[in-house]
Amino acid sequence: MLVSERDEFEMTADLVAAFVSNNNVPASELPALITSVHAAITGLGNGAKAEAAIPEKPTPAQIRKSVTPDGMVSFEDGKTYKTMKRHLTLRGLTPESYRAKYGLPSDYPIVSAAYSAKRSELARSLGLGQLRRKAAA
Repeated sequence: MLVSERDEFEMTADLVAAFVSNNNVPASELPALITSVHAAITGLGNGAKAEAAIPEKPTPAQIRKSVTPDGMVSFEDGKTYKTMKRHLTLRGLTPESYRAKYGLPSDYPIVSAAYSAKRSELARSLGLGQLRRKAAA
């Protein structure tokens, strides 16, 4: 099926509009998004295989900034999470594969420090992790 150039532009506009309405995309990234969507649509029309998008490896500064006491900024969608386990699972990733995909160190945290401390304090207050005391005879 032949698709006119005008149809390609309309499909590009529709796809980008749908994506932007559901995701936070900085204005500076819109031209690259439009270009990549248009290239993918054009490639489909030419019978070319779309290459799998290879994510950019974050810089050490970006890695440091992604770790905050209150949350972790995901390199998948740019949102902040207290714990990334469920977020990664929904995208078919394990913590190890996420670290490998973005070139993160093996000790890169998956749970924020504040959330971990809060859960630890809750466990201590409930007496979890302590040996049970023998009942008085």
